Amino acid sequence: MAVTCFAQEFATPVTPSKMFKALILDSHNLIPKIAPQGIKSINFVEGDGGVGSIKQTNFADGGHLKYLKHRIDALDAENLVCKYTLIEADVVFDKIQSVAYEVKFEASGDGGCVCKMTSEYHTKAGVELKEEDIKQGKDKAMGLYKVVEEYLLANPSVYA
Repeated sequence: MAVTCFAQEFATPVTPSKMFKALILDSHNLIPKIAPQGIKSINFVEGDGGVGSIKQTNFADGGHLKYLKHRIDALDAENLVCKYTLIEADVVFDKIQSVAYEVKFEASGDGGCVCKMTSEYHTKAGVELKEEDIKQGKDKAMGLYKVVEEYLLANPSVYA
């Protein structure tokens, strides 16, 4: 088994704590509300959102995925860091055994923050994973972050 790592980041004028609350702590409520065309629902199938909880994301009809399940491995609300692992999906991963993610929200000098995301793709033996193999998923994640950013900028009192 090989591990392939990818990192990406983006800057936003939204404060780190607001982004953390919206994208990590309350994503199960917020995201289906503001992005119903892509996400039908997000539910905890085990736990209440803390470490060890399993969150299932159900996608809107017509997409290539129906659902994903993630396990929350670490949640640090003080330092605005979350680690989680993709543990199940409705599609068969022909190349990937698992994916571990880390998301950090760091303050920037202008009152906003930098969202830093790393992904560790644990591939099956003999498989080489290229960035273009996962580009669609990364693009969708970045699109979702932008939707949340726009919502928070348009609603400054939310998660204040």
